[in-house]
Amino acid sequence: MDRRHFFKIGLCSLAITAVKAKGMNGKLPLLTEKPVTFGVISDVHQDIAHDAPERLTAFLKEAERRQVDFIIELGDFCFAKEENRSFLALWDQYAGKKYHVLGNHDMDVCTKEEYMQFIGLEKRYYSFDKGGFHFVVLDPNNLCVDGKYTPYAHGNFYVDITQRDHVDPEQLAWLEADLKATDKHCILFSHECFENTVQNRDKVQQILEEENRRCGFKKVIAAFSGHDHTNYVREIGGISYIQINSASNQWVGDKYACPERFSEEINRRRPSLQYTVPYKDSLFAFVTLGEGRLEMEGRESSFIPPTPQDLHIPDDLFPFPLVPWIKDYAMTF
Repeated sequence: MDRRHFFKIGLCSLAITAVKAKGMNGKLPLLTEKPVTFGVISDVHQDIAHDAPERLTAFLKEAERRQVDFIIELGDFCFAKEENRSFLALWDQYAGKKYHVLGNHDMDVCTKEEYMQFIGLEKRYYSFDKGGFHFVVLDPNNLCVDGKYTPYAHGNFYVDITQRDHVDPEQLAWLEADLKATDKHCILFSHECFENTVQNRDKVQQILEEENRRCGFKKVIAAFSGHDHTNYVREIGGISYIQINSASNQWVGDKYACPERFSEEINRRRPSLQYTVPYKDSLFAFVTLGEGRLEMEGRESSFIPPTPQDLHIPDDLFPFPLVPWIKDYAMTF
């Protein structure tokens, strides 16, 4: 799928869509009068971006200024290394409610259990409520080889693409039961995308769409993800799949490496940085959920030169837009 098609999808999805909703027994679920607000950031990549602490701090300061109900990071946060304790402390010192999502690169140098212990995450998938909304965090960071599911650990996911990014059967059963157990509108969070990246995404989509049919209203509203370092929204089966761009950069690999962009000292500290096209400013978004409406306020930036155009990176390098922004988005439900 070329980038023009994705832009077309994004433009269609960014239009506000009205959905006629009927609730269980013909009634809509009750929503709180006070809107629920949260901040979302993804793919900070402390171990690639030399200025990741500054990027995270910009997000945390804005979240504090807005006094949101909670913040959430969508994975690829930092390695479980002692030298990253100070980076993790920035997050932990935030006084409000905060939630982690597991990303694939979080398990580059350790097991999933070791990473969870490092960041203080008790469960790899879980849910929580705020106001009239139910939030679900999922973990597609699993291999599936010959029907056997294996958690990501020590970078074991650098294999055939069809074998990685799977939601295990135990988690699928939990998701179905968890959605049925609430009468609130539901929002999902994951690192990898259930619209595109997750290999058994059809099973997840089926559970979400079936729950909406069972209830007779748009109970599952949207699914937020990161991972691809891009920005677009696509609607499938009446559910909006929202891509949250990286806070830091996009990976472009050896062919478009640019060690000249930063100093030798920075390249020494962050040797992988030369294989990216970094954004000038930290990217993140803030979401407001009110009476039948979701509004997301994104942040726009630019590339630190040399830009993708300067490096002659083709438009079709990825099957999705290479852009330094998170666009605003709104929908009704």
